[in-house]
Amino acid sequence: MSGEYDAEYRRASADPRGYWGEAAKAVDWQRAPQTMLDDANPPFLRWFPDGELNACHNALDRHVEAGHGERLALIYDSPVTDTKQRFSYRELRDRVARFAGALRSLGVGTGDRVVIYMPMVPEAAIAMLACARIGAIHSVVFGGFAANELAVRIDDVQAKVVVAASCGIEPGRLVPYKPLLDRAIELARHKPERCVILQREQQRAELIADRDLDWRELEAAAAMVGCVPVPSGHPLYVLYTSGTTGQPKGVVRDTGGCVVSLLWSMRKVYGVGPGDVFWAASDVGWVVGHSYIVYGPLFNGSTSILYEGKPVGTPDPGAYWRIIAEYGVKVFFTAPTAFRAIKKEDPNGEHIERHDLSRFEALFLAGERCDPDTLDWAQRRLGVPVIDHWWQTELGWPACANCRGIELLPVVPGSPTKPVPGFVLEALDDQGRPLPAGQIGALVLRQPLPPGTFIGLWGNDERFVKSYFASFPGYYETGDAGYIDAHGYVFVMARTDDVINVAGHRLSTGAMEEVLAAHPDVAECAVIGVADPMKGQLPLGMVVLKDGVRREPRAICDEVVGMVRERIGPVAAFKLCTVVARLPKTRSGKVLRGTMRAIADGEAWKPPATIDDPATLEEVGGALAALGFPDRGEA
Repeated sequence: MSGEYDAEYRRASADPRGYWGEAAKAVDWQRAPQTMLDDANPPFLRWFPDGELNACHNALDRHVEAGHGERLALIYDSPVTDTKQRFSYRELRDRVARFAGALRSLGVGTGDRVVIYMPMVPEAAIAMLACARIGAIHSVVFGGFAANELAVRIDDVQAKVVVAASCGIEPGRLVPYKPLLDRAIELARHKPERCVILQREQQRAELIADRDLDWRELEAAAAMVGCVPVPSGHPLYVLYTSGTTGQPKGVVRDTGGCVVSLLWSMRKVYGVGPGDVFWAASDVGWVVGHSYIVYGPLFNGSTSILYEGKPVGTPDPGAYWRIIAEYGVKVFFTAPTAFRAIKKEDPNGEHIERHDLSRFEALFLAGERCDPDTLDWAQRRLGVPVIDHWWQTELGWPACANCRGIELLPVVPGSPTKPVPGFVLEALDDQGRPLPAGQIGALVLRQPLPPGTFIGLWGNDERFVKSYFASFPGYYETGDAGYIDAHGYVFVMARTDDVINVAGHRLSTGAMEEVLAAHPDVAECAVIGVADPMKGQLPLGMVVLKDGVRREPRAICDEVVGMVRERIGPVAAFKLCTVVARLPKTRSGKVLRGTMRAIADGEAWKPPATIDDPATLEEVGGALAALGFPDRGEA
């Protein structure tokens, strides 16, 4: 190893002001910052407080002005509508400038909030960038979210305008958005002044007079407008972290920190340069879509792909490989759950063999813990570095990763490698004391967090402090549990509440999931802790079998019980296991372990708003009932 990573990490840790001040020089500032960090009021820290810039200028105009206007900026590929579209930087700049003019014609100005409720279409990115262009603050709500959840978000940000589409398209079905929007506005206490509706030909919507406007008509009549410089600390967007119906948690990202960090990360973490094709298979409703579909690649002058499809079923498990081959993707980013779905339907990787992946250099996985079995399958089938990395909505960009643009370190299965320069990570016990190497504790990040991490929760400073900074003063509490080994590799084992206590022993459900996933018949799995009067908690495993497996489920469960006993030991007390057809997940692919635990423990529960398919919870309830866990039903 060259030692470049260690030198870079030490420099960022020892002199964060100098390190990020140097990184900020890559950004186009209207007024360059003289002060790099204002930390007078922790935990409310402000990077580049006296700087002034515009995010849309850094994403589009600067590249056009530098002579790169004909470079490809955005590729739209929609197998669900059989549509493909390409935008050069100049074309995208002009569309954004005109829609920014359309928003301005509706009275939207600097600091006003715009809720965006859109599927994966180019207009979603155009709307986001148009808001940034005029200093408006966008809040993207995942398309198809329930009306009540949308209403809560409209109320929380006091949206002046809502931008939406008539419908979304899932494999085999249409999702009408407009009725959900209409109902949300009925429920909301705050009424938006206007709604702009993108009419999709698959299902047009009825517009309400004096409130709703047709996107295309509005855009066609608008004048193009320029970029409005804003202070570095001006909010770029608000993004909500969960689908709970109570008080929402709106993460606020500042403009200057976002531009500096995402531009830096494209080059240093992902090893992607201007003109390279980068693809993040996510949704603009999630943080990955904000950071690495829309903003990061465009800040970097790269080509980004906006994909309206699924890893399987649109039309087959080769969908991802078709995209990578067709557009020459250099670096691809997706969630481990997508790979497990592909592996389940195509365990031998036959679809991979049908595509030319010669320009493909690296796969990044994030969004949930990557089990070593999935990592190994991807490495063997693709023949490129497969890099697990870890971050959160609040952080906005990777906190732990194998940084391709600095130095590629050896891959250790189960670990997202080491902290990214700028993030000082520690494992602490319940009293806030550092733990020795290898011991599981609360994973925390020392302040100051680097640029691009959240600067607060929308309208709720008290909750910002209480939720993230009160438990461990001087640190950001990630809510994840894990450990750091003797070589500095980080292992994120579970959410803090997924470290279970079995007869006084603290055990990681993530470590047990690794064992279950290694069984040759298991496609994916989840382990939860369930209440036990004798031991406090016991682990319960649920496994989904690979397609084509015809063996007796009980025999497979017996085998995985034996594997856990052999690899973790009798201390795990792992005896409860069942086979399920599917695991309940959010639309972003995260397994709903907390809801399953509530069902098993007989607690009142309700399906989260983010759930992908509520029927999966009924299936899990039936499987748990067969094991003797009575389901009391929804709250």
